[in-house]
Amino acid sequence: MSVMSIEKIVEQALQDGYLTPAMEAEVGRICDNASELSIEEYMALDRLMGALLTGEVVAVPRKQFINVMEELVLTEAIARVAEIEATSDKSLDVGDIAAYALNRLPPLYATTEEGATYQRQRAKAELQEFISQQVGEAISRYLDRPDFYPERQAIGKNTGNEVLRQVSTLLQAYAPNFEQKS
Repeated sequence: MSVMSIEKIVEQALQDGYLTPAMEAEVGRICDNASELSIEEYMALDRLMGALLTGEVVAVPRKQFINVMEELVLTEAIARVAEIEATSDKSLDVGDIAAYALNRLPPLYATTEEGATYQRQRAKAELQEFISQQVGEAISRYLDRPDFYPERQAIGKNTGNEVLRQVSTLLQAYAPNFEQKS
């Protein structure tokens, strides 16, 4: 999507009757980067809010999906890495190992809990050995790699919150009802 003003985005949304995730993200980006919004921008946002409340404009939700293969590979990698780290003085990067293995395994996307359960069962029945093999290969490669490129930058250094979010996501995948609704 080319850079658009808030007014143009709202105009487009009113015309189409839909606010897409890209449009929503662009409005968010403009608001985050602006030290102050103009009166026209406030009026446009107010108009959009009103249209969303009346249903004149519908917000299109982002498609929610997961790659079940990621959780299966992570589980396998964490177990294997923990084993190695407990019995040696080596320290391994689970992310590097999981990424190597994931690049050699088929993705297993699901959009529903039922689909995710089906994909997990299918993977355990048909792909568990292949998953273990790829994680093993990833670990071997990781342990044999030379220590060049010490300046390599990891993608988005994990903050405590990011790790918590990932763990929470993993827990939800394995125990969909683990958070009791109050």
